[in-house]
Amino acid sequence: MENYTMEGRTYRYYGQEAPLYPFGYGLSYTTFRYRDLVLSPPGLPICANLSVSVVLENTGPRDSEEVVQLYLRWEQSSVPVPRWQLVAFRRVAVLAGRETKLSFQVLAKQRAVWAQDWRLEPGTFTLFAGGQQPSQKTRAPSEVLSAQFSVTGTARPLHGC
Repeated sequence: MENYTMEGRTYRYYGQEAPLYPFGYGLSYTTFRYRDLVLSPPGLPICANLSVSVVLENTGPRDSEEVVQLYLRWEQSSVPVPRWQLVAFRRVAVLAGRETKLSFQVLAKQRAVWAQDWRLEPGTFTLFAGGQQPSQKTRAPSEVLSAQFSVTGTARPLHGC
């Protein structure tokens, strides 16, 4: 095998074609609403980690669990990257009519790209938070929130942080 690229071989690189059963696929017996997605800080140095919080509310009639998923998208990159990449997830039980605030950390190394070595690059990124992948079509309603953040500094090897 001479071609080690993942283009066309995994859902992360399929382009516009959606996977048949994406991560988090399934139906719930209740409904959830996401709100108040906060990225802190919205502009961070190249080696810094990003703090994320989001509020999850069970708006349905039953106690249930939701798999909260965070995806990262590079808005520009010097090398080919996935459409988006799963950077965090958590299964959360929420009582009917209640809400919970969740906190996550997106580490600098999760923004690294492979260019002969793992590198961190400055630029603009979009973070998605929800119960499914961004742009996923399902019969069960689920929303995906998004927010952008920027990374400043000069590109450097990951081990240089």
